[in-house]
Amino acid sequence: MTPMETSLRPWKTYLTRTLLGVLGAAVVAAGFFLFERLTRTQAELAERNTQVQNYAQELDSLKQAYAVSEENGDELFDQLQEEKDRNDDFERQIKKLTGTVDDLDKLSKLDPELLEKYSKVYFLNEHYAPPRTKAIDSEFVFRKDEPEYIHAQVAPFLEDLLEDAKDDGIDLLVLSGYRSFDEQRSLKGAYTVQYGSGANAFSADQGYSEHQLGTTVDFTTASMGGTLVTSFENTPAYAWLQKYAYRYGFILSYPKDNTYYMYEPWHWRFVGTDLADDLHDDKENFYDMDQREIEKYLISIFD
Repeated sequence: MTPMETSLRPWKTYLTRTLLGVLGAAVVAAGFFLFERLTRTQAELAERNTQVQNYAQELDSLKQAYAVSEENGDELFDQLQEEKDRNDDFERQIKKLTGTVDDLDKLSKLDPELLEKYSKVYFLNEHYAPPRTKAIDSEFVFRKDEPEYIHAQVAPFLEDLLEDAKDDGIDLLVLSGYRSFDEQRSLKGAYTVQYGSGANAFSADQGYSEHQLGTTVDFTTASMGGTLVTSFENTPAYAWLQKYAYRYGFILSYPKDNTYYMYEPWHWRFVGTDLADDLHDDKENFYDMDQREIEKYLISIFD
């Protein structure tokens, strides 16, 4: 070792120790800093964990509150629905009652005799007459100088029938319409004088004639000369009536094989379009129906 190296050796030792001291201090300082940072981070994590736990508790509370609210909401909805159903049912009952009252009022203004089976079944007294009658247009009456009448509420239906038949080129005329009790008695008397008891086969006694209702007409044609004979069934007029009369509410009272009178293809009675339509569709005879079933149609007879 040279003298210079020998003289520098203490300085090297000093510098080394100094550097080690500085490094040690730096390491200590850095460690303290890191420890302090770690401590703060742990504190922050602990605080965040606390917040998370608080949030979780709040979320659980909200979930419970929502579940309760949803349950209450469902219950409230069910209650509201039940109340609505009760109100709807009440409204239906009110409408039904109102309809019943209206029907009763309507029925009270209708003549219950209009759909009775009078041919040898029910009886119209001598004082019975339609509330109002209307003269049939003379264009469609066989005897131009002898007016024929029809129940005023039936008149529009008969007028439509006659007009439409005319438009179709059909020769169709009214020979007889409304007949009073006394008129029927005189007619039956005349027939009895002429035909004896045989008149009962085609002419009703007074009080039993559908003509007294004012809803019935006997049809004929100009070419037949106003006679009431079964050959009317061979005319285009009869074929047209068979096909279309029900649409205007008219039905054939005494078809073939009926048990009341002889076959009368000329004799047509108004019963309303509902009943006439059902009789036509079911191919049923008015007088074969139960009277109670017939009466169900009274409310709609002029609809």
